[in-house]
Amino acid sequence: MARFYVTTPIYYVNDVPHIGHAYTTVMADALARWHRLRGDEVFFLTGTDEHGDKIARAAEDRGFTPQAWVDSTALRFAEAWGDLGVSYDDFIRTTEPRHHRAVQRFLQTIYDNGHIELGSYRGLYCVACEDYKKESELEDGNCPIHGTPVELLEEDNYFFKLSRFGDALLEWYEAHPDAVRPAGKRNEALGIIKGGLEDISITRVSTTWGVSVPWDAAHVFYVWYDALVNYITAIGYGEDQERFEAWWPAVHHLLGKDIIRFHCVWWPAMCMAAGIDPPANLQVLGWLLVSGVKMSKSRANQIHPGELTKAFGVDAVRYYLLRETPVGLDGDVSWEALTARYNADLANNLGNLLARVATVVGSKCGGFGPAPAPAGRLRDVAESVVAEASRAWDEGQPPLALEATWRLIRETNAELEATEPWKAEPGPAVDAVLGSALEVLRIVALLATPAMPETCARVWSRLGLAGRPDDHVVTDEARWGRYPGGLAVDKGAPLFPRRTE
Repeated sequence: MARFYVTTPIYYVNDVPHIGHAYTTVMADALARWHRLRGDEVFFLTGTDEHGDKIARAAEDRGFTPQAWVDSTALRFAEAWGDLGVSYDDFIRTTEPRHHRAVQRFLQTIYDNGHIELGSYRGLYCVACEDYKKESELEDGNCPIHGTPVELLEEDNYFFKLSRFGDALLEWYEAHPDAVRPAGKRNEALGIIKGGLEDISITRVSTTWGVSVPWDAAHVFYVWYDALVNYITAIGYGEDQERFEAWWPAVHHLLGKDIIRFHCVWWPAMCMAAGIDPPANLQVLGWLLVSGVKMSKSRANQIHPGELTKAFGVDAVRYYLLRETPVGLDGDVSWEALTARYNADLANNLGNLLARVATVVGSKCGGFGPAPAPAGRLRDVAESVVAEASRAWDEGQPPLALEATWRLIRETNAELEATEPWKAEPGPAVDAVLGSALEVLRIVALLATPAMPETCARVWSRLGLAGRPDDHVVTDEARWGRYPGGLAVDKGAPLFPRRTE
């Protein structure tokens, strides 16, 4: 049995979840669901990043202690993912004792290996990024990502000797050319490495809100060095070596394009310094923009997932997030685009196909679905689509998988328009076309279940099938001819009532 370990970035808890967070998390969830459907052993990790100056200041501004603040805000993320049907296996919080232990063990190992040294640092610091900026990176003196002023910070810190790892990183990427996807983002990571790596500050004495440094109690670890370790905390680093060794080679990180440096340069070097292999699968996602601008609390342009799910339903929002934006590119999210996608793909295509087939089965077949034709055009299209969609899901490309699946839906609607079984007399010809359409719906329910698990379960049930699509292994169940016929087909209420606004 293959293993698939998928992670999201852990999210800062100084604010509530927005649709950009939801995009990455739903993407990870869909990939986890697909690999479970394949019969793989899956571990899906998400969570919250709860240390650092930004959190401490946000708590102080609101009259909370840092711990009380993160306890309340972390809950919002867990609730948001529950509302979106996210099937994570572990929700990690960086304030948990297990994480503190893992961070201290991991960085103590790097220190013992001679790759961390004490020094002094003076630089321009963005609290929102939890990161130092070069003068050349600033825009009118402000952080280019957040548009907020930077601060001059000077203090004694411990430094990770990143400069030692340039050649090793280049050699590793040459040996693992597909480690970062898409290729343009791999080139960006290589550009950072080839441009020359500087040693980086990994501790602070100006704050106490963080994981304490085991060899020097006056320091706490810089939040990024704490946060990245979550990926190994959750699989037992330092406490369950057998579990760690089983899962770490299967890791797949999903990350935003603004954190490439941390995940594709710092993190692999940290792993090398600690004596473990770097992660070999890093998928960089684009941003979801609002009117062409990245969502940001400071710009007050956030869209919260709950606003959309209340209006459109959970699975419609999941489908939109996974279908609308090509993986690795930026997307522009809007109410109008979601409405258009909802009406075209969900109401007019999937919903209409199920409704018309169930209606005609009721009028021509007494409500019992016939078996599919053993051969024919729809079988040929279905077999092509199963191969194409499966390959796309395997490659982490939900938009391509869903486009292939909806091609099968469109072809089946076209076949019904061409044959017009509602006008024909009951008999073998009508049975063949309706049985094949029911078989298509069964296959669609399998292929689309990572994106729309509850909708696909309803489709499955209305076809008269027991259980749910995700009770099965897709490689077995997606073969043509598995719909047995003779089952009661339920039309039910419209899956996706058409929206007019």
